[in-house]
Amino acid sequence: MSLHLTVVGCSGSFAGPDSPASCYLLQAEMGGRTWRLVLDLGSGALGALQRHTDPLALDAVVLSHLHPDHCLDLTGLHVMRSHCPTGLPGSRLPVHGPEGTAERMARAHGVEGPTDVSDVFEFVTVRDRQDFTVGPFRLVPVAVNHPVAAFGFRVEAGGATIAYTGDTDSCPALLPLMADADLVLADSAFVEGRDHGRGIHLSGRRAAQAAVAAGGVQRLMLTHIPAWNDPEVCRGQAAEVWPGEVELAEPGRTYVL
Repeated sequence: MSLHLTVVGCSGSFAGPDSPASCYLLQAEMGGRTWRLVLDLGSGALGALQRHTDPLALDAVVLSHLHPDHCLDLTGLHVMRSHCPTGLPGSRLPVHGPEGTAERMARAHGVEGPTDVSDVFEFVTVRDRQDFTVGPFRLVPVAVNHPVAAFGFRVEAGGATIAYTGDTDSCPALLPLMADADLVLADSAFVEGRDHGRGIHLSGRRAAQAAVAAGGVQRLMLTHIPAWNDPEVCRGQAAEVWPGEVELAEPGRTYVL
């Protein structure tokens, strides 16, 4: 059994010309079938997701936080699950996210006022370090450093571990999140020497510093790079610290762990 990671979208802060915003499809086998969940479903991601799987076949959506570039296409998925003429799913789709996710999505979906979307989605609040399972996946939410409530996720399946930082700046929580991970998928929205705000995003260098400090990390992959960044600058700043190859997330590509 292996863990498959497909980068559906990896553009930071908004959909870019070559990629939707954040969305990562994870697939693993258990009980004679393929289980599927997505980490985040940001702006533009639902369209690209259909190239890789039927969104109606998802087993769960897991949201790192409630900024639009990580959750907004849940509104389109509600329309799909409510009105698909070829047949509707028989049960509500679990959506694991921070406290207030149901209210946030009701505001996003409604026009004149909030519109409840819990007819289609079963909202489950995630808590710091309280693990949960989706089929073969064991997920551990870790509260990270961002202006709103935000989580990274440690995902284990098929004998492999992915650490997804979500959006964060440096913080002590990154060490247990990343430790001994086969792959760290790290926010790299900021550029050292240009972006001086703190408590918002990692730079490539700070992502690499956290991965080195955590210990045992096998692969470092930078993601959430906005369209205005040169990805090679982000990679180069990480390479000043990271002893191995620094990878860049590629939209549309599947990685097998």
